[in-house]
Amino acid sequence: MPLTTTRTSPDWPCQVKTPGSYDWERSAARWLRELVPARYAGYPALIRHPVLLARHAQLQVQQEIRVARTALQTARADLPRLGLHESVIEHTIKLYAAEIGQLQHIARSVRAVAEALAERGAAGR
Repeated sequence: MPLTTTRTSPDWPCQVKTPGSYDWERSAARWLRELVPARYAGYPALIRHPVLLARHAQLQVQQEIRVARTALQTARADLPRLGLHESVIEHTIKLYAAEIGQLQHIARSVRAVAEALAERGAAGR
């Protein structure tokens, strides 16, 4: 495979080499494995097919976004019943809001990597 470089989006994760560069798929798979529960990292299909790993990572991150949104939306009603001080509740709400922003960025990064892996797979057919 010839080494080529492709322009990447601002969402491209710094942990993943540029598509077309030497060993970029391996760096993508390594990064994606960090985003899924550890038990998935050992499944042969996900090891052999990084595009499947990317798909699962996309689903995983979307689920994490849903969980964080639910936690944020229910915090004001649920947390006082746990006996938490108002300052702790406010801090927790800010934490959830920041986490949603971070997860949305990760979701865009995973999408960019998934698209590059899919393009590589389509070109290899």
